Amino acid sequence: MKNLNRRKFLKKSSLSAASMYMASNLACSQESENRPSEGTYMGDFAAPKLDTVRIAIIGVGARGSGHAKQLAAIEGTEIVAISDLYEDLIDRSVEACKKVGGGRHQNIQRFFGNEAEWKKMLKTTTPDVVFIATNWKNHAPMAVEAMNQGAHAFVEVPIAVSLPEMWEIIDTSEKTKKHCMMMENVNYGREELLYLNLCRQGVIGEVLHAEAAYIHELRFQMEEQERGTGSWRTQHYANRNGNLYPTHGLGPVAQYMNLGRGEDQFSTLVSFSSPAKGRALYAEKNYPKDHKWNALDFKGGDLNTSIIKTHLGRTIMIQWDETSPRPYTRHNLIQGTKGILAGFPTRVAFEGGVPGATDSHHRWAEGEQLDALYEQYEHPMYKRLGALSKKMGGHGGMDFMMLYRIVECLKKGQPLDQNVYEGCLWSAVTPLSESSVAQGGMPQKFPDFTRGYWEQTQPLTIVS
Repeated sequence: MKNLNRRKFLKKSSLSAASMYMASNLACSQESENRPSEGTYMGDFAAPKLDTVRIAIIGVGARGSGHAKQLAAIEGTEIVAISDLYEDLIDRSVEACKKVGGGRHQNIQRFFGNEAEWKKMLKTTTPDVVFIATNWKNHAPMAVEAMNQGAHAFVEVPIAVSLPEMWEIIDTSEKTKKHCMMMENVNYGREELLYLNLCRQGVIGEVLHAEAAYIHELRFQMEEQERGTGSWRTQHYANRNGNLYPTHGLGPVAQYMNLGRGEDQFSTLVSFSSPAKGRALYAEKNYPKDHKWNALDFKGGDLNTSIIKTHLGRTIMIQWDETSPRPYTRHNLIQGTKGILAGFPTRVAFEGGVPGATDSHHRWAEGEQLDALYEQYEHPMYKRLGALSKKMGGHGGMDFMMLYRIVECLKKGQPLDQNVYEGCLWSAVTPLSESSVAQGGMPQKFPDFTRGYWEQTQPLTIVS
């Protein structure tokens, strides 16, 4: 009887705790929806045209160095300054910019040596835009300061690591009327653009469900111990338990579904993580017992699975795994009432079959069978920029196309392809998943970063 009573007590306690947690979540959601704005809604915001886009870059390591070289090659840009902790990285990027820039980047100012140099750069060079490719924890403070100093901010993924930081970014963007875009490059992949066009054309009918992932074995980064991605990212794997990198898979499917753009919105999320095994085993196998990686208590599960429910009741499964030995995938799956589009490998199935390829939805059309589909539904922007982007490189060209579009929109005074609210919504999966995992899979309510204006925001158009 004592054991039975104890079980009843624990059950009642758990239910009470869950009820209180849900009530707290609801209160936070209501507070966010009623949170006053001191500025302009940025969903469809178009900034004044820039004849020349004057650019400063913070961080020119693995990602930033590629951005610097590609931005320097785009007509109408001027690289005015670069900041990094390490002088040799700056020197490398300065020389690369001069080489490809046709004489436009001969006076690049260098800022290096300590953590405060980037602030000095913003104040002394007054750039139009700032590109930020640094440690995740620096993304939000650097973006906020850049906007406060009068520059548009373009931030590597994720846009921030906590919900309060995301709100600060949004408040600052609205108050300063400066763009803050998270640079989700995967939205510019050929397959992703094709699928976006197919969804917009209604080829797969009404969209019901999506699956997204970032499954990419990156244990080798642990070799970067003093500087480089692994030197700081490994600490995140050790200390945090959730989906730490959701946006590469989520960004494209969110745009297929018009989430946060007039049609539908994120509602709630539940999340579960597998046991944490792989990183500790890898450290034990590859490093001495007294190595700093073997001193870490890796808390983050090797694989995280989260499920999002939208306002319309549609679902998205998101997975993340940077540890397990398996092939790379982003899933990139979108299911509609008339068919399905999927990735890795690229394959589609339509009710009644894919013309010229299959005779029913029970078989995939893939490989050369998709040539006719590409011919008919290739995204117009890829038709225009695909060959140049592949030549310029960066994840098969998606990086260059993204940067080209940023510059193009700024020069023409057009809204960006990704707004500040999308960057925050996609990145919010991380802290919400951490909370859900810690609460045993309890649902987490997404903040409405748009304060209700998502219903008036235009869907992303199929730009030519």
